[in-house]
Amino acid sequence: MKTLKYAVATSMLALALPASAQQLSIATGGTGGVYYPIGGGLAEMINNHIEGAQATAEVTGASVENMGLIMRGDADLATALADTVYQAYTGTGDFEGRQVENIRALASLYPNAVQLVVLAESDIQSIEDLAGKRVSVGAPGSGTELNVNALLESNGISYDDFEPQRLNFNETADAIRDGDIDAGFWSVGPPTSSIMNLAATRDIRLIGLSDEEIANAQEEEAVFAPYELAADLYDGMDEAVQTIGIPNVLVVNSDMDEELAYQLTELLFEHTDELIAVHPAANDTTVEFTMESTPVPLHPGAVRYFEETGVEIPDRLRP
Repeated sequence: MKTLKYAVATSMLALALPASAQQLSIATGGTGGVYYPIGGGLAEMINNHIEGAQATAEVTGASVENMGLIMRGDADLATALADTVYQAYTGTGDFEGRQVENIRALASLYPNAVQLVVLAESDIQSIEDLAGKRVSVGAPGSGTELNVNALLESNGISYDDFEPQRLNFNETADAIRDGDIDAGFWSVGPPTSSIMNLAATRDIRLIGLSDEEIANAQEEEAVFAPYELAADLYDGMDEAVQTIGIPNVLVVNSDMDEELAYQLTELLFEHTDELIAVHPAANDTTVEFTMESTPVPLHPGAVRYFEETGVEIPDRLRP
């Protein structure tokens, strides 16, 4: 992975940080997705702008695993898909019987897009054509697998219909390139490095979803929304592809110090340009996106920041 370069404004004043929170762990995902560079960018911002703080981005299995890390206090911040966050908070879906009530949000960062990739010469033209194929459905404990489950089951497709492989993003790209699998799913902010690297070495296609397939998926998961992958997003991608998008949420434990949560929220929204310099997905990191897309209540520190900046906060986001 290319070395990340961060644009840091040297004229900005450092923020005060409680001594008890000097070492912060940010749970992200695999190195081939967007969570890791976004988490690394946020860590660098914290290190440069919050006096006395040292933050580190940690490689994890992504969304589902990250909920457990936040619940147990093994991570201070985490990125996760909105459907995973909502299921964890409400104890529904994959979190039935293991509710994570102490999750709070600081922001919604950007939308993921479900991306189904095959080699250009593949005979797969739709999700129905996955029958009998070897398909990566995402790493164990990842939001990708949750999204794939919801998408496929809502359209009458189960794991019994194909050979599921639970691979992370880089492993999926390598397996497609080497012919070890026929197709792979990503649920990630586009463009993502692992697909870009695959497209640089092999001709690929992205498989779109029909209006009916999207509508079926939305009935299964209310956080799903139609999303268009732009033409030329990856090498050889000549036409736009229709799929579904899911917001990504930056979450913390409800026990986080209110002042720290306030300062982290302030840092995120007043220095967003530095995160955009790390990855273009952060262009969607806006206050408006947070108010529209966040599926669980905000941390009181985040609420205080938004109130001080005159933002109208929906009742559902108040703790």
